[in-house]
Amino acid sequence: MVQAIVFLPLLGAILAGLIAIFGAHARNPSGDAVEHHDHGHGDHAHAADAHDDHGHGDHGHDDHHVSEPPAQGSRAAELITTGLLFVSAALSWVVLVEIGFLHRDVVRIALFPWINSGDLQVAWALRVDTLTAVMLVVVNTVSSLVHLYSIGYMDEDPNRPRFFSYLSLFTFAMLMLVTADNLVQLFFGWEGVGLASYLLIGFWYQKPSANAAAIKAFVVNRVGDFGFALGIFAIYMLLNTTDFETIFAGAPGLSGKTINFFGWHADALTLTCLLLFMGAMGKSAQFLLHTWLPDAMEGPTPVSALIHAATMVTAGVFMVARLSPLFELAPNAQAVVMFFGATTAFFAATVGLVQNDIKRIVAYSTCSQLGYMFVAMGAGAYSVGIFHLFTHAFFKALLFLGSGSVIYAMHHEQDIRNMGGLWRKIPYTYSVMVIGTLALTGFPLTAGYFSKDAIIESAYVAHNPFGYYGFAMTVIAAALTSFYSWRLIFKTFHGEPHDQHHYEAAHEAPLWMLIPIGILAAGSILAGFPFYELFAGHGVGEFFRESLKMHPNIIDEMHHIPKIIVYLPTVMMAIGLYISYVFYIRRPYLPVELANQHQMLYQFLLNKWYFDELYDFIFVRPAKWLGRFLWKKGDGLVIDGFGPDGVSARVLDVTRNVVKIQTGYLYHYAFAMLIGVAGLITWFMFGLGGQ
Repeated sequence: MVQAIVFLPLLGAILAGLIAIFGAHARNPSGDAVEHHDHGHGDHAHAADAHDDHGHGDHGHDDHHVSEPPAQGSRAAELITTGLLFVSAALSWVVLVEIGFLHRDVVRIALFPWINSGDLQVAWALRVDTLTAVMLVVVNTVSSLVHLYSIGYMDEDPNRPRFFSYLSLFTFAMLMLVTADNLVQLFFGWEGVGLASYLLIGFWYQKPSANAAAIKAFVVNRVGDFGFALGIFAIYMLLNTTDFETIFAGAPGLSGKTINFFGWHADALTLTCLLLFMGAMGKSAQFLLHTWLPDAMEGPTPVSALIHAATMVTAGVFMVARLSPLFELAPNAQAVVMFFGATTAFFAATVGLVQNDIKRIVAYSTCSQLGYMFVAMGAGAYSVGIFHLFTHAFFKALLFLGSGSVIYAMHHEQDIRNMGGLWRKIPYTYSVMVIGTLALTGFPLTAGYFSKDAIIESAYVAHNPFGYYGFAMTVIAAALTSFYSWRLIFKTFHGEPHDQHHYEAAHEAPLWMLIPIGILAAGSILAGFPFYELFAGHGVGEFFRESLKMHPNIIDEMHHIPKIIVYLPTVMMAIGLYISYVFYIRRPYLPVELANQHQMLYQFLLNKWYFDELYDFIFVRPAKWLGRFLWKKGDGLVIDGFGPDGVSARVLDVTRNVVKIQTGYLYHYAFAMLIGVAGLITWFMFGLGGQ
């Protein structure tokens, strides 16, 4: 059963890939490049009314009506991949019930040997414990719904088979990551999701902005992955293995050991965990390595939902939870995790306050929520972090797919300043978006309420130098999250329409898109209370058993904190909602006045704390300058100047000059001979005279 869960998406990816290749060949047998215009500049080529409506999306004028015929077999590719994903998702729930609820033993399925080199023995094996089972449910449930949604969303795109192939490949890579039995296999899945994200973010490769965003995601992740690879090397150096069971058994023996790191004798476990966390910072877009995440919005909306809810960004959180036995032994590393998590939660929430692109607002909320998850990891409440990962997957996928439904209705429009009054036109999308927003902001009894509040409580009781910092930042972020989430709802669905032409043409999306967001809306409510006891209550030990190493007594301490701390996040959520209501419903002139009064602060937040500009100045420009210098001066002047090109040029110069001597005139030769004779006589005279 486990093999089916993991390999059915791969089968779907291969079949859809073959359909894409043969379909493209059938469409264009000569093999010449087809002139692609733009498939939906705002986001997606929705052509129902688009002949008279050139999408005024965020990305400018839309000229995609030199349309291509769709690839042959598009419907087959969609149905095959989606069907296989739904089978995989159903089996994932069965596995969760068996392992989590019925307490079956950990499943370990050896597939075949992989790397055998001296002491390094790595085999392909699938390991399924409760932590993996939870991740399988998250990944496959969200991915199957994203596949279903994409059938409607991508209906006008001629490259649908390629898109569905990439989507299934993404899911497979994430499944390899969560079922890994050793660090090398985990790294394979880790790089696999990186590759798939590159392919999907840059899916509309005719757009320069999509290519730039894909490259940015890839490069920033390489920075984190460099640290992650070093962490894996360090573990292998210390324990001579990459196998999880052996690592966890040997970890306590590493206490007190040091590693000579450039002459600095660092604590072995602390350094290793920090290097591993560096990988998580890249994948999960934590502060300093977060810059790729908002740009990932250049891909089609279903891609954003998949990256932000179930795959890529959750990989870092999963990895820290999987290696919890190591992090528990390295309290200094946990302090760093807490610091970065709390800083990310606050930072991303401040930037989200002023964004105007509907998808970017949701993207920054993802960044912020990932910060929350790492706060729980830093506190040692790993199950609580996984609980938020579990609930967040439902409401974040819902918000992204709901945003996609709005963009679809508005013909590629993504700027919330050009929307308004849409609740009358798309009431179903409005209602599910409100449910998603309630869950994200932590409204009582929604899924987010249970998991988010548990994280804030865990930070309050954490035995961590940054515990109170984590608590303060997450509480402030709760108010900010509420404000910008309701700002999105009020500006999009309430008030007066700003673009009458688009407003009149707005209509609900097809059923393919409405069914998945309805299921996710149900999950945004039902994923909380029924699971609370298992993830954040007294049932944690029995549910997770050996798959997580929890900090001792932290769950008990969380249940014995002052009532004011328990209610504080809800109060902050209510404050955020009230201020948002006043700003965008009661007195809509206030935000503009405030922005004008505090121009510097507004620009600071609008430009994302100037991180892109800073990195451009510190890293990009010097790298470009160095590259140009080595190319022009190093390669051109030195290597070509003195190397092969230089030698050949000198030989040519010499031969040209020698050729000039060969004039063909007799008196020239006689003159040369006379000079030669005179020279010889002179030499003999002085030479012999010297003797």
